[in-house]
Amino acid sequence: QVQLVESGGGLVQAGGSLRLSCLASGGTFSRYVMGWFRQAPGKEREFVAAISWSGNSTYYADSVKGRFTISRDNAKNTVFLRMNSLKPEDTAVYYCAGSTRELVTAFHEWYDYWGQGTQVTVSS
Repeated sequence: QVQLVESGGGLVQAGGSLRLSCLASGGTFSRYVMGWFRQAPGKEREFVAAISWSGNSTYYADSVKGRFTISRDNAKNTVFLRMNSLKPEDTAVYYCAGSTRELVTAFHEWYDYWGQGTQVTVSS
């Protein structure tokens, strides 16, 4: 059974940075497309970023493009989300997700495995 565990969330001032990590276990991590999603209070879960098996292909939501960077280390079964120039509207619970499909996608329905989430709070 695949397990995903996020870490690295916290409280940061606007303009600051955080790096989220997601450690995978119980599966073949290097064969999963990995994604990050977030959910703010009262809002639906939204796509943030995704990365291909090899790490050569990435895809970002327009709202984070140029500020966030997704990367992965297959040797360590870990995917990262570097978040710079954080804004109060980035406040949310951030979820790591894994997909067994080949396509790098923003559709949460295509992801098979989910972590429990880590809270990111950006103060103004």
